Amino acid sequence: MLLAIDVGNTNTVFAVYNDNNFLVEWRCATEFSRTADEYYVWLNSLIKLQKQRISISRVVISSVVPQVVFNLTELGEKYFNFLPLIIGKSNCKLPVEVRVDEGANVGADRIVNTVAAFDRYGGDLIVVDFGTATTFDVVDNDGAYIGGVIAPGVNLSVKALHEAAAALPNIDVAKPKISIGTNTIECMKSGIFWGYVGLVKEICNRIIMEHGQPMDIIGTGGLAQLFSQDEKIFNVVDRELTTHGLFVIDKFNRKLTNE
Repeated sequence: MLLAIDVGNTNTVFAVYNDNNFLVEWRCATEFSRTADEYYVWLNSLIKLQKQRISISRVVISSVVPQVVFNLTELGEKYFNFLPLIIGKSNCKLPVEVRVDEGANVGADRIVNTVAAFDRYGGDLIVVDFGTATTFDVVDNDGAYIGGVIAPGVNLSVKALHEAAAALPNIDVAKPKISIGTNTIECMKSGIFWGYVGLVKEICNRIIMEHGQPMDIIGTGGLAQLFSQDEKIFNVVDRELTTHGLFVIDKFNRKLTNE
C-alpha cells in the first residue's frame, strides 16, 4: 500500500492507496518540530481505527516546507522500511515536463497538481488551488506545466485585514446573502467572497486568452467547493487532486524500475 504525504504550509495530508484505490485520508497541522516517532504514533493510532488492514510498503512525499522533509523521510525508512520518493529530488522522475524559465523553482504541490489534472482530465487546463496561497497552474495540451499565477490565499487575506485594522474582526469565509453589507461582518464577507470570485474569473479569463485555446478549470483545496456555489467558475471540483498526483507519480516511478 502507498502512503502519499502532501505537506502544505498550514496542513499536512496523509492518504493511503491500495493498488488503484484510494482508501483513507488524514490531516494534521504542519509543524517543523514533529519527529518521525511522533508521526508514527499518530498514524499508527489512526490506522488501527480502520476496519480493513493497512500495511504501508511505499511512501511518496510532496512538500512546500523543506524543514519537515527530513523527519518524514525518517518516518518512511524507520517504520515502513522504504526510502520515500520526494518530489523534486533526483530519485523521483516525473511523467510530465516542466517548461518554465531556466533555474526557476516550481512548488512541488503545483507539479503534483499538474500530473493529477492531466491524468484525470487531459490537457489545456487551469488548476486553481485554494491553499495558504491561491495558485493557478497552467497545463498544456501534452500535460506539461507551463507556468501560472500566485495570489494571496483567502484565509491569509482575512487574517491580514484583521491584524492590520484594529476595528475589523476575524471572520469565517462564507457566501453572503447579498452583496451590500449592512454591518461590518457582512461587508467583510462580501468583500472576501465576491472579491475572490472576481479574482479567479479574471485571472482564468486572461490565462485562456493568452493560451489561445479553450481550457477547462479545475478547482481544488478546502475552499474550492465554497467558491463554486451558484457560480460557474470550475468545470470540476476535485478535493483529492494532489494526493492522486502523488499516486500517479509513484506508479510512474515503479514502472521505470519494473517493480
